[in-house]
Amino acid sequence: MSLKRSRLEIYLDVLKVIGKGTQKPTQIMYKSNLSWKPLMKILESLVDQGLISRTENGTHIAYKITEKGKNILRYFSKAMEFIEIK
Repeated sequence: MSLKRSRLEIYLDVLKVIGKGTQKPTQIMYKSNLSWKPLMKILESLVDQGLISRTENGTHIAYKITEKGKNILRYFSKAMEFIEIK
């Protein structure tokens, strides 16, 4: 039996994928195990919050994690160290 990810876990997974250097939306979708429409909503939300930036070069779109996004990842990684999930 598999457990569903919480909304927070999904957002953090997307941030981690982008933080590791994945920039293209399709690759982010595959690596974070999401479908297209939910991913687009999440990416839009992360951009609105200033956690990632979006750049367009013609028809190509790329996403990069911002310093604020890196700080969020560090904060939650530290918090997860203190929480033991069994």
